[in-house]
Amino acid sequence: MSLCVAAAGKTILLVATSFNLSWTHSVEKVTWQEDWQVNAAGLSLLTARVKGSGAGMEPGEGAILRQGWWEWQPKLAPQQELVLAASGATSSGWRLCIEDGFAYCLDLAQEPTEAIKLWSCSALPS
Repeated sequence: MSLCVAAAGKTILLVATSFNLSWTHSVEKVTWQEDWQVNAAGLSLLTARVKGSGAGMEPGEGAILRQGWWEWQPKLAPQQELVLAASGATSSGWRLCIEDGFAYCLDLAQEPTEAIKLWSCSALPS
């Protein structure tokens, strides 16, 4: 499987069956992480983690506290695409990491106006 990433008018293809997205919450200034799988159905959210709780970041149903992180398995249908954009209120954008045989990370949406689109390359983005 492959993950397509569109940013700044360019599309890159990353060979990956899974990836991790992380970012800093704009109000509480703590880290969120999500583990995604790339498959024929699109992008499937497997696990979400948050390093704390607060305004707009309540842990999901069935969350368990593990090593300081609230972790749960969200009930979300596969997504055809993800659109990421930084609000400008955080200290950073999004971090996308792939560990399929090697570790590779990209920092995305560093500027408030820069939108990033992610999708399974086996499907066309909308």
